[in-house]
Amino acid sequence: MEFEDVIEKWLEAPLLEVRPLSGGDINQVFRLRLANSKEFVLKLNSKDRYPGMFEKESAGLRLLRSAGCRVPGVELTFEEGAHQFLILEYMEEGRPKGISWELFGRQLATLHLQTNDAFGLDHNNYIGSLDQMNGKMENWIEFFISNRLEPLIRKAKGRNLLEGKHLEAFESLFSRLPELIPQEVPSLLHGDLWSGNLMFDKLGEPVFIDPAIYFGHREVDIAMTRMFGGFNESFLVTYNEIRPLEKGWEERIELHNLYPTLVHLVLFGSSYLSGIERTLRRFA
Repeated sequence: MEFEDVIEKWLEAPLLEVRPLSGGDINQVFRLRLANSKEFVLKLNSKDRYPGMFEKESAGLRLLRSAGCRVPGVELTFEEGAHQFLILEYMEEGRPKGISWELFGRQLATLHLQTNDAFGLDHNNYIGSLDQMNGKMENWIEFFISNRLEPLIRKAKGRNLLEGKHLEAFESLFSRLPELIPQEVPSLLHGDLWSGNLMFDKLGEPVFIDPAIYFGHREVDIAMTRMFGGFNESFLVTYNEIRPLEKGWEERIELHNLYPTLVHLVLFGSSYLSGIERTLRRFA
């Protein structure tokens, strides 16, 4: 797609350089350098395939920033032709150093101190390329089942990725969840906190990107840091000084990670089924 003229129009400056960056499976991503010496990151995708995605990502980033997390600044979101565009502050990527993980633990704990009277959010958004339903509920277990697990179970069943025996095991699990997961107040979550959505700038300061934000059970974010590795768990020392985790949180990691594992099952296929079956055998 030829988009240079569109960008120059919206940013009101000539482009000197457009360099592709890795952007995953959903977006095209570029680093922009302008004649006025400013630099930005551009993300673009189909506005019909992912309606409102960048508006919702922008809202999530602003919520994270308001809660004390470091995020890229949002410059612009707009639509043109068949595409939607998100222009973000460019941050030079570095490596964690010194107190980087302590800073991350502090920011994550501060994020989780932001509470609400209900689980969910005032709008739906996305996790990856999938719709994420955020209808508000006062009970976490009901929210977790109705807005997180069941929609993905239906999608997976429709794609022949789950069988009747899996559905029966999920029903058994649902009846046990109230005794397995302790009650907590709704905490503001990043919502998709795997290592690919945390970067460090050139000074080693943590930067949160690509949120799937909502008010939920804070162990969801903690569990996702374990899903693919990449986190130095020293961050938990600082986290627990500010917002101590409930006893037994490590035993519940598999339960909370059922949601992102179902996301991956739907998006990438049956290689993720064995992990789901293992959790169902353990808890259902």
